[in-house]
Amino acid sequence: MTDQELRPSRRKPDELRQVIIERNYARHAEGSCMIRCGDTHVLCTASLEARVPPWLRGGGQGWVTAEYGMLPRSTTERMRREAKNGQSGRTQEIQRLIGRSLRAIVDMKALGERQITIDCDVIQADGGTRTASITGAWVALRDCINWMMARDMLEKDPILDHVAAISCGVYKGVPMLDLDYPEDSGADTDANFVLTGKGGIVEVQATAEGAAFSDETFEEMKQLARAGVTRLVELQKLAVA
Repeated sequence: MTDQELRPSRRKPDELRQVIIERNYARHAEGSCMIRCGDTHVLCTASLEARVPPWLRGGGQGWVTAEYGMLPRSTTERMRREAKNGQSGRTQEIQRLIGRSLRAIVDMKALGERQITIDCDVIQADGGTRTASITGAWVALRDCINWMMARDMLEKDPILDHVAAISCGVYKGVPMLDLDYPEDSGADTDANFVLTGKGGIVEVQATAEGAAFSDETFEEMKQLARAGVTRLVELQKLAVA
C-alpha cells in the first residue's frame, strides 16, 4: 500500500488539503474572510468596538477575543442552534483557544482601549474547524487593523507576527498532517498545533485515543505541523498582499 492509498483523502502524509482564503467576504465587518480547508469552510469576521472589558478600563490597552459556532447543517445531520441551548463545553474551549492564539501576536498597548471580536462561524465541517478558524481569524484581524490604520486610529501596527494552526495525527500507525473527518475519527493520536510565523509555539493539544504515543512520534507530528504552518503563513501573506 502506498502512502496515498493509506489515507482516505488520497493525500501524502505531509500534504495539506487545498486551502483557499477569500478576503472581504462580509460587507459590513471591519475585517473578514472565508477560509476553505478542503471541505471545512469557516467565515471569519472582525468587529471593532470603542470599549474594553470592565477589568481593562482605564489601563490604556486593548483586547482581542473570539466567538466560535457551528451552523445547524455544517455536519451530516442538523444540530440545534447553541443560542437556544447554551454553548457546549467544546465551543467554549475552542473560542478561548482562538482568542489566546490571536492575543499572543498582538501588542495590546498599541491597540489602545478598543476591543476586536473575531467571530468564526463554521459553514461546513470536515475536520480541523478550530485550526481553520485560527488561520482565517488572523486574516480577518489583519484586515481590521489595516482598516484602523487607514483612518489614522493607530500610531503603530499592533500585530507582531502571523499565527496559524494545523492538526496532525497518527492514522494507521503513520503520522499525518491536516486530518479530515474520516482520518480524525479513526486516528490513534490527535493533535493541534498553534504556531507563530517566526516558529514560536502558542499552544499544543495532543491526545492519545488509544495507546500512548512516544516522544519520537510527537516529534514527527511537530515537524509536520511546522512545515504545514509555514505553508499556511505563506497563504496568509498572499491573501493580504
